[in-house]
Amino acid sequence: MINLEWLRTFKSVYETRSFTKAAKELYISQPGVSLHIGSLEAYVGYTLFERISKKLIPTEKAKILYNFTLEPLLKLETAEQTFHKTTKTERSTVSIGMCFETFQFTLEKHIPTLDFNVIIRFGLYEQMFSDLDHGLLDLIITPHKTNLKNLEFEAFSKEKIVLVNGSETDTSELKTLLKNQKIEEAEDWLKQQIWYSTAADMEHLNNFWKANFNRHPDFKPNYIVPNICSIVRCLSGNSGFSIVPDFLCKKEIASGGIEITWEGNQKIENILHFGERLKNPVQKEVDLIKSIFRNENF
Repeated sequence: MINLEWLRTFKSVYETRSFTKAAKELYISQPGVSLHIGSLEAYVGYTLFERISKKLIPTEKAKILYNFTLEPLLKLETAEQTFHKTTKTERSTVSIGMCFETFQFTLEKHIPTLDFNVIIRFGLYEQMFSDLDHGLLDLIITPHKTNLKNLEFEAFSKEKIVLVNGSETDTSELKTLLKNQKIEEAEDWLKQQIWYSTAADMEHLNNFWKANFNRHPDFKPNYIVPNICSIVRCLSGNSGFSIVPDFLCKKEIASGGIEITWEGNQKIENILHFGERLKNPVQKEVDLIKSIFRNENF
């Protein structure tokens, strides 16, 4: 039978690309790491890592194994952190699911002030609903809802999805076209411009385009960056377009680095909800997190 510690060591080596760093991360010796990887390779029957120019490179088989085992390992680590018995003063642990941008914009700066443990999870909302229902998450921040009977949702804010541009972008021709309701010409003009988007999620672009041009966007963004915060930083003070939630770039809009180009003839607004279980053992801590979100100026 496969040893769970082999997989834990494999995950660490894969992510750090180093036996030495993995050993430090896992608090075991480097020979121990080598033994685990060697045992795992013997078990699965193929090489997992190759050394190329002093770099540790995962093989294609390793990539498949990592993608297949990552989520179960993360859940096991969460369970371990949640149920681990300690002789120290017990601190509550709150697990929260949300998108990366929402975390960075709202909660990140408050983390050092909290007197309880926090585990932040990013991912698809469908998975968050399941994890919340099964007790792996205590709270989620979501623009969607589900009808699982063990969960409740509370609206607390909203986000407006808008077309924005960097301050160095000449939008005079576009504004003239929009003013004269020449929507098709405006669409053609926009498709010739510089665009930013994210690799993981083009939902905002697709929804805005369908609502205002009655079709899916049929162009490829020029720059695919990790997340919307990256888009905001790249656009600020430069040229180009993107479609993003307005609250994520309010500071850049206030400073003049980014402008709202167009809210659309068909405005798109998402209601943001707190999602939680009906019975929550860390309700006090969850209520504090909710108060932080309510006090943020969306």
